[in-house]
Amino acid sequence: MRPRGMGRIRLAMGAVTGLAVVATCGVPAVPASSQRRPVIHTSSGAVAGEHVDRDLQRFNAIPYAAPPTGALRWQPPRPAQAWKDVKDGARTAPRCPQHANPADSNPAGTAEDCLYLNVTAPRTASTGRLPVMVWLHGGGFTQGAGGDYDARRLARAGAVVVTVNYRLGVFGFLGHPGLAGSGAFGLLDQQAALRWVRHNAAAFGGDPRNVTLFGESAGAFSTCAQLTSPAATGLFDKAIIQSGSCSMRQMGIDPAGGDTIWPSREAGERIAAAVAAQVGCAEAAQTMPCLRRVPTSRLLAAQQKVPATWAPSYGTDTLPRQPGQAVAEGRFHRVPLMVGGTAHEARYFVAMYFDGPGRPLNQETYQQFLRTSFGRDAKRVSERYPTGAYGSPSLAWAAIATDRAWTCPTLAGSRLLARRTSIYQYEFADGNAPRPAGFAVPRAFPLGAYHGAELSYLFDGPGAAIDTPASSGQRRLADQMIGYWTNFAATGNPNGQGLPFWKPLTSKSANDVHTLTPNGSNGDAAAPHHCRFWAAHS
Repeated sequence: MRPRGMGRIRLAMGAVTGLAVVATCGVPAVPASSQRRPVIHTSSGAVAGEHVDRDLQRFNAIPYAAPPTGALRWQPPRPAQAWKDVKDGARTAPRCPQHANPADSNPAGTAEDCLYLNVTAPRTASTGRLPVMVWLHGGGFTQGAGGDYDARRLARAGAVVVTVNYRLGVFGFLGHPGLAGSGAFGLLDQQAALRWVRHNAAAFGGDPRNVTLFGESAGAFSTCAQLTSPAATGLFDKAIIQSGSCSMRQMGIDPAGGDTIWPSREAGERIAAAVAAQVGCAEAAQTMPCLRRVPTSRLLAAQQKVPATWAPSYGTDTLPRQPGQAVAEGRFHRVPLMVGGTAHEARYFVAMYFDGPGRPLNQETYQQFLRTSFGRDAKRVSERYPTGAYGSPSLAWAAIATDRAWTCPTLAGSRLLARRTSIYQYEFADGNAPRPAGFAVPRAFPLGAYHGAELSYLFDGPGAAIDTPASSGQRRLADQMIGYWTNFAATGNPNGQGLPFWKPLTSKSANDVHTLTPNGSNGDAAAPHHCRFWAAHS
């Protein structure tokens, strides 16, 4: 049975001329001067895209929900209003409200009317049989946009790729007692986008019954959350989780310390109350009407002043259980999974927060961090991670944070997942991966296979920009990864002709982690990350 509304969707290729410029849902119609462009008819109206090279077409800034503005601020997403004119899908969608980040050239965004998605597909995709890949961007739940990721290489390999904007920060994850969608508006946006994909994928040549949800960092945590959200039942068929597992530990100012990254409903409400106090809306009975009147810029400023981790809250209708707990209890959607991370995740964060110009991490500070984070176990950790073995206190601390917060919890969580579904585990381990463009850290700091290093192997665009060209070996690895990712999206198995064989992970396997490097080496990812040590000292 086809999803409701599919009968009204069709593909049209033709001239777009003589159309008035009319703005609907924040996206203007195609100007009359437009030349011949591809036109797609969606369940809400027609969109004119653009040709990308000779073999692809792209449709940007398609509204998948109504603008969450005015009375709809901090409400679950509503359906997008239908339109009669042909929308211009060659423009860039506005970014959801966010601060600029000079450390990685992330631009600011101020538009709350931001619930748009972008579709890249092969030009000949008219059969409705290609796998669909829905990308959730990273950025700590406070930054980023779907339009930062150019998916042409994945599309060229035979997929329809959708990149999504969702509400961020205080706009996406504010919690308040009795508020529908509290603590999870960004997740509800993602679910609305997935419903849109189910209804409209076939118009772009995609199979609405073969949808892979994938994301990196906050996008990976989002994918984990959707994996355990009852409200996401039936919205996707596979998932790829890149550097952000359900079981990851907290990593903030003290990267090795803390516990779960997921705030409880009560913690989320306390954070929101602090923001309300910052903008003069602390009176409980009037808090939400007051907050809805506050300008976007003031809310962003208040968000900056409140020390908090913005993320989806659990204990809510959308996310009843903490995702790591839900995985341990087997309460997740039984879909095939690919899960992994990078070999040196935390070097990016240590370089940004602890080893900047004029304030390097030294031996004294390293020992202080160990005592603060591990108490009486500090000596054991110091013996396991001596600074001499890593080259500097900064790199030793980065190794601790990578192993304890990222790699080992991810692997342990994957083994729990493997009890109930098929899972392919990887580690991206190119220690010479090109550095991110615009990253404000001295080149002398060795980033290695840093958090986000794999993105340039899958995507182009500002979200995956690098400062040096990839080598021939790195380009071969990128081709392999594109093959793995799109094969998995098509069949639930990444293996394919010409690719090194990738064994699935089992609940007890010690070395079934597929290592992605330019030289194709493989091995036991748990051993160099000291996962047995952390299992005994966490």
